[in-house]
Amino acid sequence: MKDNGNLDLRIGTVLAGTVFLLMLVSLFYTPWDVDKMDVSARLSPPSLNHLFGTDNFGRDIFSRVMAGAKFTLFVAASTVLIGIIIGTILGLTAGYFGGAADECIMRLIDALNSFPGILLALVMVSVLGQKQGPYTVVLALGILFIPSFTRIARNGALSYRNSEFIKSAEIFGASAPRILFVHLLPNLFPQLIAAVVVGTSNAILAESSMSYLGLGIQPPAPSWGRMLFEAQSYLFNAPWFSLSPGLMIMLTVLGLNYIGEGLRKKYC
Repeated sequence: MKDNGNLDLRIGTVLAGTVFLLMLVSLFYTPWDVDKMDVSARLSPPSLNHLFGTDNFGRDIFSRVMAGAKFTLFVAASTVLIGIIIGTILGLTAGYFGGAADECIMRLIDALNSFPGILLALVMVSVLGQKQGPYTVVLALGILFIPSFTRIARNGALSYRNSEFIKSAEIFGASAPRILFVHLLPNLFPQLIAAVVVGTSNAILAESSMSYLGLGIQPPAPSWGRMLFEAQSYLFNAPWFSLSPGLMIMLTVLGLNYIGEGLRKKYC
């Protein structure tokens, strides 16, 4: 029987949906104040009072991973939004017009791809500084996601450029922007949506890595990557400290990858 991706979509929806639900709930309610410290309860193991235990400052880990979801997902979503908007515009322009426009845009994309992605982001954050909080991280990571969306949009534009519906639009005098965004872009939605889902999971990993290195979300705001950094000194005497944010990252990334694979099988 042919696998049409429905199983992948169901698994991914359950996994990622659980994390997104926790994030939405955290906007209105968390079991404990995420910044409330209790030295007497520091590094307490999981219990009915603290489902995921407490950290080195006695803060409730479950409340912090719930609240940390909105910061991590905000950075990931904003990063992908920058990448898809700029990348799609560049890719459609390169694929449809070809010639000098295609050559210039793709050489720029090749130049961006020639640098290790996370290294380039680290350099940008170091140069721009962290005074703007997560916005600097969003800008740095957003630039890294432009090439992948550019290539997807360019390949789609190349495949449809000589199609009858494009030729008909040109004959009737449709402007270039109308052809790009009204006629070409809707045909690329399946590929772009799958790329957005997978890109979001990659952005979560990138943001978590940068926060782990101290260049992402800054304390006292909770962040999964920052929590992993803080937990590394307590791996043996308080393993729940690192397992909790690590589990959230794993569930989110795994769920999004399942959704992306399901969409690819179903529509691409």
